[in-house]
Amino acid sequence: MSMDTGRGRLTHPLPNPPLEGAGVFPLSQGEGRGEGGVCSELSKVFYSDSGSTSVEIALKIAFQYWQNKGVKDKTRFLTFKNAYHGDTIGSVSLGGMELFHDIYRPLLFQTIQVNSPYCYRCHLGREYPSCKVACIKEVEDTLKKTHNEVAALVIEPLVQGAAGMLVQPTGFLKELRRLCDKYKILMIADEVATGFGRTGKMFACEHEGVVPDILCIAKGITGGYLPLAATLTTGEIHDAFLAEYKEFKTFFHGHTYTGNPLACAAAIANLELFEREETLKKMQPKISLIEEGLMKFHKLAHVGDIRQKGFMVGIELVKKKDTREPYPVELRMGHKVILEARKRGAILRPLGNVIVLMPPLSIKEVELKRLLKITYESVKVVTE
Repeated sequence: MSMDTGRGRLTHPLPNPPLEGAGVFPLSQGEGRGEGGVCSELSKVFYSDSGSTSVEIALKIAFQYWQNKGVKDKTRFLTFKNAYHGDTIGSVSLGGMELFHDIYRPLLFQTIQVNSPYCYRCHLGREYPSCKVACIKEVEDTLKKTHNEVAALVIEPLVQGAAGMLVQPTGFLKELRRLCDKYKILMIADEVATGFGRTGKMFACEHEGVVPDILCIAKGITGGYLPLAATLTTGEIHDAFLAEYKEFKTFFHGHTYTGNPLACAAAIANLELFEREETLKKMQPKISLIEEGLMKFHKLAHVGDIRQKGFMVGIELVKKKDTREPYPVELRMGHKVILEARKRGAILRPLGNVIVLMPPLSIKEVELKRLLKITYESVKVVTE
């Protein structure tokens, strides 16, 4: 749970009945509650019930937007290696993780894929910050050749979570926004994992002052209590779907639990709690505590890289620190570490050789210190 379960406050009078088939809706009761910078410019929202569905809706909106405007060639999507956008066919098509996605290739539509930043294992062999974010050049070179057929670029802003908490270098996201504007393609930001405070701001895009054309949110919107997701977009994109009935520019899409009133009530209460408890403000010293607590992990013989953005942490374990040689997959070192942590009282998650820390936003400092201590001891015992 993202928020404190002990407060008994995630209750709210039920709003309207489910909205299946009702189209794209204006923000209503949740408007202005905790969204801040990014959402203030995204005035239209389509509700669904999971991160995958929010992404499916986003890609269909982006595709149909250009079709409705008469730009028929823009039918493809620019995606990133190591990306993860969900488990439905459209969202898997946008993904870039071989382990999760390769078996389904015959079912998927093709995208234009470019390398994503992975500074610890840079595909260009460069070092940050002296590289000056050279990886952005590949994106621009690709767009120069393909922008006339690209409907949208799809990105997990700042952190590729499922790939091992890969944190993008400062400026990368802002440059993507510039390129989208330059080459007239839409930007879809998948903030299903990074949204609602997880990176230290309400949305990750806010760290670089970026406003996407379409925003996908889920998970933390209800504090984890009930399934709810939303796809937000601009009035300009919304208006491309307005026409005489006979033109059939409607967005023909709907889910059974679109706008489920119980889930929406939980979301509204959650956003109110964000404001009342000043959650984002209270997170800041905890983020610093995590950063300081992670410093000693660098001294461990088999910790190769530590990546952090707010409450999202990835600790990459390696067989040889000097050469960055990874542990063989069959050793399951990450799995061994989390089993050791479980003995000590903490349930962690591994992503291959990466130990993931994503504590609840409501965690107390004493609990955070204990979590870091258990993680450190577990890594040390298993790897040394």
